[in-house]
Amino acid sequence: MSQPSPDHSLWCRRYRPTDTATARLVCLPHAGGSASFFLPVSTALSPRVDVVSIQYPGRQDRRNEKPFTDLSLLADQVYAVLRKQPELPLTFFGHSMGASLAFEVARRMEADGHFPVRLFASGRRAPSVFREETVHRMDDAGLLAEIRRLNGTSSLVLDDDELMRAALPALRADYQAAELYRGEPGATVSCPITVLTGDRDPKTSLDDAHAWARHTTSGSFEVKVFPGGHFFVSDQADDVIKVLYQHFGN
Repeated sequence: MSQPSPDHSLWCRRYRPTDTATARLVCLPHAGGSASFFLPVSTALSPRVDVVSIQYPGRQDRRNEKPFTDLSLLADQVYAVLRKQPELPLTFFGHSMGASLAFEVARRMEADGHFPVRLFASGRRAPSVFREETVHRMDDAGLLAEIRRLNGTSSLVLDDDELMRAALPALRADYQAAELYRGEPGATVSCPITVLTGDRDPKTSLDDAHAWARHTTSGSFEVKVFPGGHFFVSDQADDVIKVLYQHFGN
């Protein structure tokens, strides 16, 4: 089914716009996350890198839009936006749900004859690893308990009833998209994959992380393990950014 033409300014957030970039990094947030999650990355890599953070519908200034509950449809829309961007060597960085989404967008890109430089998959099991999860079916209290367990939202936000009521529809929709996603059997990309994972992540085991090796035909694959849980990317932000510095040759 055809999708409406997306408004690029709603989807793509550039917190440090640059006209001198020689490469682009597309950042895809976690379930319930927003584009601003990647503000530190944008600050660190600009102006050499055009850092584009994707803002999903249903949150912040897009809170009145219906969030996606199907990751494949979301991937279609994100790619429809990215294929209209000016050409630059492109790298993906996705965290949690964003890692699965980055993989699917990269597949669409390659099918259309455009080839990413690398995929950074952070805090997410490989597409070939399916686990039955039902967080999206829980009541509001159960959903909030899961967010607290993963420590992905500041306690100030979690303690603000009004903010959390506003965030719950997008959270639930994102969890549905992430939990029901099943990678196609044998699906691969030709670009190298680097997996980032926390050594105490309750959502992604080391075996889950290493299983991403099945999904690249490039012959280049690595796993980098950081101290921490599911949101090690925040706790170890400096070290994660160092990995990106190395990739872009900064």
